[in-house]
Amino acid sequence: MIGVFDSGIGGLSVLAAIARALPRADLIYLADTAHLPYGDKDDAYIRRRVLRIGRHLVERGCGVIVVACNTATAAAVAAFRKAFPDVAVVGVEPGVKPAAAMSRSGQIAVLATTSTARSRRLAQLIRRHAGEVQVRIEACPGWATRVETLRLDEPDFVEEARRHLAPLLAAGVDQIVLGCTHYAFLCPVLEPIVGSQAALVDVADAVARQCVRLAGEAAQGRSELSLLATADPARLQAALPALGLTWLGTRLSSAPCLVVA
Repeated sequence: MIGVFDSGIGGLSVLAAIARALPRADLIYLADTAHLPYGDKDDAYIRRRVLRIGRHLVERGCGVIVVACNTATAAAVAAFRKAFPDVAVVGVEPGVKPAAAMSRSGQIAVLATTSTARSRRLAQLIRRHAGEVQVRIEACPGWATRVETLRLDEPDFVEEARRHLAPLLAAGVDQIVLGCTHYAFLCPVLEPIVGSQAALVDVADAVARQCVRLAGEAAQGRSELSLLATADPARLQAALPALGLTWLGTRLSSAPCLVVA
């Protein structure tokens, strides 16, 4: 069984990629909705939540666990791997490496939560993979919460997104990394703004490929999906059509469940 978790519904973008890559795998998605968003929390708080959620998924029999949150990966994936050495753990990191490799202008940007933007892990990622490419980090407060509330295309957000992106495009950025799994669901707003000037870089498919490599027996199951949440689990199923993921609902083995973790 493969477990996937995030602070809320953002990690559903990663879950969808895994479900497409491993159509027979049994999947669990756990949203820590009682404690969202992670993006404005300190690292110690995030680590405590990640370890609690991880233990819950291990106890449910998950042999592969995906930390489908850039903020949680940056703050806690090392502690998570240390706590659960027998579990294959896949973190989600901003796609700095592919963006730098694809850039022709030598200018890329990372859109991120406040926590990820200031994280040491992102700074290390940039030093390790950006080379001579200049990386502009753009913190986007409130964007993850906007996805959580399904306010995806309101006019005020279009203007807010334009204010964040216009200076980056003017500076010659030609690759824009989506540094939060929630941001994949904002692409219908972001793509018309960037147009042909830049590409949006997401890593969900790369994470899915890593799961394929690690899955082993977990790749063969009954194609069942369980949705869990630490608060208001019904929101998960209700969000699927709004996010263009109605097809995931056909894999549900039961109604979304509330968990204490």
